Amino acid sequence: MVMAAGAQTPAPDVMTYYIAAGDAATSYRPTDRQLAEWALGAWGRSSGGALRFEPGDEAHARIRVYWAAADGGQYGEMRRILVDGRLAAAVYIRPDTTALGPDISQLADRDPLMRDTIVYLTCLHELGHALGLEHTEDFRDIMYFFGYGGDIPGFFMRYRNQLRSRNDIASVAGLSSNDIARLKARH
Repeated sequence: MVMAAGAQTPAPDVMTYYIAAGDAATSYRPTDRQLAEWALGAWGRSSGGALRFEPGDEAHARIRVYWAAADGGQYGEMRRILVDGRLAAAVYIRPDTTALGPDISQLADRDPLMRDTIVYLTCLHELGHALGLEHTEDFRDIMYFFGYGGDIPGFFMRYRNQLRSRNDIASVAGLSSNDIARLKARH
């Protein structure tokens, strides 16, 4: 953080972001953009004022969100890039839930809020990487690595069960106290 001139508290780190439009080949829905924005908002609120996110143009944005096709590899991925000589991040989200296997895919097909939960939590996780957070072994963390196993449908259901409507996603952050502590220690 940078100290504002004459200020008692540090000025927030303003991070510009760009969210690309998706297309039908990625199973993108126009409302997915809002899920990515809500994920950025959750990280910003949880930073205790250390981070502020503002939209920007793609060429200069420090965080860029793209929607990946089903044949693109991982369900979510973050890649480090250089933007204007600074370390930045390109985040790739695959909104096609079929890639997560039949159990999760069937849940998402039956329940639109489950599908939004999966896309939102994936955005939240990958944006955590963009902010410098690594994987954890704690199943309660959004930064948990599925390679450790566990009840993966249960991971998503834990969040989904907190929602009554899609708009609840804007206020139910989905971050653990450990995620927040790690973010604050970093920023």
